[in-house]
Amino acid sequence: MFRKRIALTVLFLIGMLVIISSCGTENEESENTDEDELVIPSHVDYKDVDVTQIVKPQNELGFKLLPMVDPDENNNVFMSQTSLFMALSMVYNGADGATKEEIANTLQSENIGLEDLNKANAALLENLHDKSKSELNIANSIWLNDEFALDDDFKQNTSDYFNAKVQEINIGDANAADDINDWVEQATNEKITDMVDSPLSQDLVAMLINAIYFKGDWKYEFNSDLTETHDFQTSDGDTKQVPLMQLEEELNYMENDKFQAVELPYTDNEMSMHIFLPKEDSSLEDFTESLTLDRWETWQEDFTETEGTLMLPKFELEYEVDLNDPLTELGMKTAFDTEEANFPNISLGDEQIFISDVKQKSYVKVNEEGTEAAAATETEMEVTSFNPDTFDMIVDRPFFFTITDNDTGTILFMGSMANPPEGKE
Repeated sequence: MFRKRIALTVLFLIGMLVIISSCGTENEESENTDEDELVIPSHVDYKDVDVTQIVKPQNELGFKLLPMVDPDENNNVFMSQTSLFMALSMVYNGADGATKEEIANTLQSENIGLEDLNKANAALLENLHDKSKSELNIANSIWLNDEFALDDDFKQNTSDYFNAKVQEINIGDANAADDINDWVEQATNEKITDMVDSPLSQDLVAMLINAIYFKGDWKYEFNSDLTETHDFQTSDGDTKQVPLMQLEEELNYMENDKFQAVELPYTDNEMSMHIFLPKEDSSLEDFTESLTLDRWETWQEDFTETEGTLMLPKFELEYEVDLNDPLTELGMKTAFDTEEANFPNISLGDEQIFISDVKQKSYVKVNEEGTEAAAATETEMEVTSFNPDTFDMIVDRPFFFTITDNDTGTILFMGSMANPPEGKE
């Protein structure tokens, strides 16, 4: 029985979960393959595509979202704009009219055609999978209500360019949510659990899942014998005892009148974590609100190899955020509107399709060995950078950090740590 209005629930998992709606009478054939195995069809020609054309839009999307999302109860934030960008790119394949234009603007990709956007996502997907030492896996899947069918072109594009697999589900089956949660757990090495609740909504037609999992060892490991408890001043002015790791090494470092920053490479030098520590007369809030793509790119040129000492908190963080309001504020309005949403290229029928929810869950753990993560108005100012011969950087107050792919410049994750968990050394 056809519905006149179908809710498109969008859940973004560390990766993101985006839920979209479609309709029809044909059943989709489920595909069961290893989600870790990236198989881009041979007929998809993207080898000569400039992948950097979507790197800047991805990073800019993250910088714009960061000050807009709600922090957790400890004022911490951690997200993956790469996953959000890829998931919305897939939804973009089904949009038209004002909805399509608004999604393109939100993706900062209004000057990129649909085919080029798809090819660039495919090229980036392959590039990020092709890492030697660090473990980086990206998986996409579509969970389809077995009463409905996806538009053929939409299904083909999400399969060809995003390696998305289709799995039919009976939403009335109590095990349907368990099957989805099991896939999410497997794709994120069990770091993201209970992504969806049971029973599933009766209005749910399809759920598109994008998941990212990363694990990397430091190139220069912290000596656990040097880890010691230390005062950390939280964003609300309190002081707490947290374990600080210590490293003496020659690292890429920069400093200006607003912050100190250091780059921590992972084993293969293909990935890095960047840590930005606002000066004591500044704040993490001021820093995140001033972040722009231009400033980020300028800062990357200011890092120089410098001998110094870094003290960094050990921390583990689980984060969840609803992105409906931030995306709406960024201009993606009609996609969430039950009357004005325009997704004619998803459904085989003429039902009204809209996005009902966008949610992201993410996880990060930083210790002496490395990092495990699953899933991140311009004010003109001049900054004079200076790089001393040596440095001492004690991260004992709120700080900003990213995990980046050095080859493409893609920021995979970004976050702010305002109140790290207490713990033993």
